[in-house]
Amino acid sequence: MNPRVERLRAELDGLGAASFLVTNPVNVEYLTGFASSNAFVLVNHKRVVLLTDGRYIEAAGAVEGVEVVQLDRNLARALAPRLGDLAEAPVALEAEHVTLVIQEHLRLSGVELLPTTGVILGLRAVKEPAELETIRRAARILSDVYERLASETVVGRTERELAWWFEQAVHGEGAHDVAFPTIVAGGPNAALPHHHADDRRIEAGDAVLVDAGARLDGYCSDCTRTFATGPLPEELRRAYSTCRAAQEAALAAVVVDADTEGLDAIAAREVSEGGFEVKHGLGHGVGLEVHELPVLRPEAEGSLVAGNVVTIEPGIYLPGIGGVRIEDLVIVTDNGPEVLTSFTKELLTLE
Repeated sequence: MNPRVERLRAELDGLGAASFLVTNPVNVEYLTGFASSNAFVLVNHKRVVLLTDGRYIEAAGAVEGVEVVQLDRNLARALAPRLGDLAEAPVALEAEHVTLVIQEHLRLSGVELLPTTGVILGLRAVKEPAELETIRRAARILSDVYERLASETVVGRTERELAWWFEQAVHGEGAHDVAFPTIVAGGPNAALPHHHADDRRIEAGDAVLVDAGARLDGYCSDCTRTFATGPLPEELRRAYSTCRAAQEAALAAVVVDADTEGLDAIAAREVSEGGFEVKHGLGHGVGLEVHELPVLRPEAEGSLVAGNVVTIEPGIYLPGIGGVRIEDLVIVTDNGPEVLTSFTKELLTLE
């Protein structure tokens, strides 16, 4: 018995659905372990049907606990005339993933379709013990690479050079991939929250923001640290102190039943009272994707539960001067926050 499928089945009655058609490839993999660029999975109370095309049919045959059906490459179009036979109606769909084209094909089936949002993302938000252990290992890789970076000479090297060095080091420490392109932002570029590393050379007296992630066995980690390359302007030093205080205050409040909007407000209040502008939310869930549920921002709804994995990452950005972001990856437990990213948050000066 697949516990993830059973958890989805438990949602069907509340949705008013008899079946659920899963089309997001990440969610297909989550439910079945089958990674493919072209696969659907159809779940009802009696069947789990894995649908794919001929390129993947042999691999699909090795998946346990599913019926495998081969369709033409355009899965939605090929599924439409067979949906009534394979699924009990109504059939729930992933509205945030199903395109208008897919909907039009499926409507031709004549089967009642129910759009839903966030159902499987909600299941994914609560990690199983094996998932948590993999994320712990992915986080340790990042902490080890940050330790190595602290001994590197960075002044005179370009952001792209340092980003490439970091990504090679992540692989060298055992990651299977990076979770996202590494952000290295020096000087004024650090004032851009999602800067893409470019050919600017790191200079003495820069704040250097490094935001990186490792992917291991499909699961992601995420961590940001900000360094100095010499004495920083007073406003940047004050921004660092304020950002760290905001991060620590929010981190201490990562407990079961914590309100997600309220967590964001804790950090935002510290930043605002320090005299700085709040430019983004506090954090997000991490798992098979680097941005998952739950989200921690002003419009967030709900509360944390044990097994959530979230980032706590306030930032302060001073246009034309630089910026600071400090980010830890955290497991929500019944005993408080388990911080996975152990590299120091002291402001280190790199040469």
